[in-house]
Amino acid sequence: MLEEGEELFERWRPRIKRAEYLPSARNLAHYIALRRHELRQLQLELMPWGLSSLGRCEARVLENLDAVISALARFDPASPEPQSEPTPADFFKGHAHLGENTEAALGPTPPQRGVRIMVTLPAEAATDYELVRRLLKSGTDLVRINCAHDEAQAWRSMVTHVRRAEAELGRSCRICMDLTGPRARTSNVVAPGLVRLQPGDRALMMPTAPPSPGEFPVAFQCSLPGVFERLKPGHSVWVDEGRLGMVVEEKRGQGALLRVTDTRPKGSRLRPKKGINFPDTELGVTPLTAKDLEDLDTIAELADAVGYSFVQRPGDIALLQDELAERLEKPEAITLVAKIETRLAICNLPELIVQAAGTQPLAVMIARGDLAVEVGYRRLAELQEEILWLCEAAHVPVIWATQVLDRLVHKGVGARAEITDAAMAERAECVMLNKGPFVVDAVDLLSDMLSRMEGHQFKKTSRMRALHAW
Repeated sequence: MLEEGEELFERWRPRIKRAEYLPSARNLAHYIALRRHELRQLQLELMPWGLSSLGRCEARVLENLDAVISALARFDPASPEPQSEPTPADFFKGHAHLGENTEAALGPTPPQRGVRIMVTLPAEAATDYELVRRLLKSGTDLVRINCAHDEAQAWRSMVTHVRRAEAELGRSCRICMDLTGPRARTSNVVAPGLVRLQPGDRALMMPTAPPSPGEFPVAFQCSLPGVFERLKPGHSVWVDEGRLGMVVEEKRGQGALLRVTDTRPKGSRLRPKKGINFPDTELGVTPLTAKDLEDLDTIAELADAVGYSFVQRPGDIALLQDELAERLEKPEAITLVAKIETRLAICNLPELIVQAAGTQPLAVMIARGDLAVEVGYRRLAELQEEILWLCEAAHVPVIWATQVLDRLVHKGVGARAEITDAAMAERAECVMLNKGPFVVDAVDLLSDMLSRMEGHQFKKTSRMRALHAW
């Protein structure tokens, strides 16, 4: 494992400009090398000896292995002199690195809890100072401005309100501004009346506005025309966050004929301005659009962090770093938030981390909305765990995002399952809430819940706080 890990680390080393990140990159390399081996039987054999089963070694791979090897040597009279055990300080230094990297990326640790709370600002935050103030007073540690909505003047007003509230309340709040990215959406939808599509129905997707009436009664334009060059029969197409599923049946001229495969029980309507996902298609588009490049000018002026949508390759990270270097005197100071939304991003996650964290503070967002559509809902929980493990091994903070306390935020009453989901988000370093009429109440509840869960859980480790219920 050590040889494999060192070989991987040496391959990464030339790209790491921050010397302080070298130990974290080395630990990540060792973790990847370790997890290439099947360890389940070894774990079972270690348990009866009262030794670590290696199940929580993410942040401290070599230290954990050294401690187990040293302890095993004591059980064997024929064993040579046990090697030196890691000191407690050495054993937990990986967690110290994670804490330092989290503060650099997401701001100071809140006094009442270790996990930060991020909130997406609504448009009203540009004109309603009291809303912003109440968000910060309830426990918001970071705000997110989605550059897909509003415009630069509104963003400036939001930032002004945040800075004013910071000063009045005496608390820190970081500002993250999200780039829009090459999001595919439906437009120019042609459908008779309010038709509901059913499995087996067909629809024509085109790079331009479809004719009306045309050969097919249901047709629509895709806002990402370049995708048609790469679509192939059998590729999946999902619309509206996975509510409508289709498959490419055949290419038709410049467009594609789609057959409906998945809908709601009563059918699904095709509406304009809905997101489209192509989980089987390598889109081959740049993650920085012309709008993103324009928005970066404002982001460089206002933000502490930049959210990067649809990042998939190390070259995507390098592209944004080059653009930031043109706009900032110290581009290495701004945090990069890599939003993990596709299968390819998951496959390339170690390389994305090294490229980004090797230069500047980094946080990884598990963007569960698009990710669920891209990988399938059945695999979302599994892949969420793997992202959490890998980022802990890399000593990089994770943002747990999408539909957290969604019903509470929008309806004022939380669903039971979403309360449990929010509680388990304590294993990340930050939890993101979306905008909604009851978001201040949600921040207040989440802050209290995370504070209490901290006594029971740290990452994968259950803490044995004294219980008083019995």
